[in-house]
Amino acid sequence: MAPSRKSFGSVLRARREEKGFTLRKFAEKVGVSPTYLSLIETGQAPQQPTVDRIKKMAELLGVDADEWIQLAGRVSDELEEMNRDNPQMMPVLLRLARTMTPEQLRKVADQQEKGKK
Repeated sequence: MAPSRKSFGSVLRARREEKGFTLRKFAEKVGVSPTYLSLIETGQAPQQPTVDRIKKMAELLGVDADEWIQLAGRVSDELEEMNRDNPQMMPVLLRLARTMTPEQLRKVADQQEKGKK
């Protein structure tokens, strides 16, 4: 049996509570109703929050927005744009990346960053 992955809502609730935000105060800062935030945290919301709201949540809670966007099952606007701009190569690149270890991916990313400088 595969290990269970924590839901976006349960991770959100744990981090929010860890940072000392009440549900009502955090909802206000994010720009959603406390009811909707509660539905997200309990996994009962009809859909996950928008990418922009997830980014705001991540910023307030001091976590990596990209990880949270992925955890929520969303795709960042940047990745959608890259896919639109490169409709033939992006799927190839993603399939290749899927076969690589995290260390190999980090090495490729580091090499690319060095090439920019």
